Amino acid sequence: MATELHHLSEYDETSVPDASNMCFGIVVSEWNKEITGALLKGAVSTLQRHGAIPENIHVKRVPGSFELIYGAHQMSRNDGYDAIIVLGSVIRGETPHFDYICSGVTYGIARLNATSAIPVIFGLLTTNDLQQAKDRSGGKLGNKGDECAIDAIKMAKF
Repeated sequence: MATELHHLSEYDETSVPDASNMCFGIVVSEWNKEITGALLKGAVSTLQRHGAIPENIHVKRVPGSFELIYGAHQMSRNDGYDAIIVLGSVIRGETPHFDYICSGVTYGIARLNATSAIPVIFGLLTTNDLQQAKDRSGGKLGNKGDECAIDAIKMAKF
């Protein structure tokens, strides 16, 4: 979805179920920490705003975006989560590394969603430059972390 047409932090609050009895896992990449830290902050605050208690929000960090797949898979094996959110940021560089990481993570998370008993929410920013990442992690286009938290709550109730 084009974020120029959709502010990532805007949604109909009345359409979001109560999350007070839900437990969430969040796997966040340490790479591009300024961006992923902002995504994490957005996700956690949005989950709490909709009733999730801090003790039911479990955050695990992985070195890079490719490792999000392993982290989400390990969390999905725990029976206690209602949904898992993965948060990462890949910024295009001068080599094809961007394409391989983005494709691999997309495929891996899609596969987890097809085989896991709980939803895994895709929160990987794939941007052309740092400014685009900032715009989508709390800047002028909102925060993808907020959007992922709302998606996690809704999918946990699916």
